[in-house]
Amino acid sequence: MEQSNPSSSRSDRKTIERNRRNHMKALYSELNCLVPHQTSRETSLPDQLDEATSYIKKLQTNLERMKEKKDRLMGMEKPNESMSSNSSGVMAMGIRSAQIEIHQNGAALEVVLITGLDCQFMFNETIRVLHEEGAEIVSASFTVVEDTVFHTIHSKVGEPALGDEAAARISERVNKFVRDGC
Repeated sequence: MEQSNPSSSRSDRKTIERNRRNHMKALYSELNCLVPHQTSRETSLPDQLDEATSYIKKLQTNLERMKEKKDRLMGMEKPNESMSSNSSGVMAMGIRSAQIEIHQNGAALEVVLITGLDCQFMFNETIRVLHEEGAEIVSASFTVVEDTVFHTIHSKVGEPALGDEAAARISERVNKFVRDGC
């Protein structure tokens, strides 16, 4: 039987181990380049791995939070409620993500739009509808409270005699957009 040279076998093992260490060093270096660093100083390998682990955990937490937000936004239900009018002449729309109230007093029209931070585009759409219906915007403002935005728009709708008709059209269009929009 032919025996292999023990020194050759040992040399092969050393080469394999050296290649493995070099490969691991290259992988650690690549990982280290992908992680944003708080300090510019050189860190030890265990510290680099700790930083990478912390960073990955932070990314996972952010991903979960974003998925929850997406699910919450995608899961919004659109109610089958229709527009209702109460005794004070206030028309209200009950929508989970947005609500609108339209108050009319002669030619004056006040629109109160309540949205989440994710539906602020409804304000622009409401302004557009008011302009298309010939209403003159007197003032517009908003207030943010936690994750809710309260928009208030004061406008004037032509002559008082035509105000009721214009207000009804505006109310119908804005309520339809709020119902279908967010």
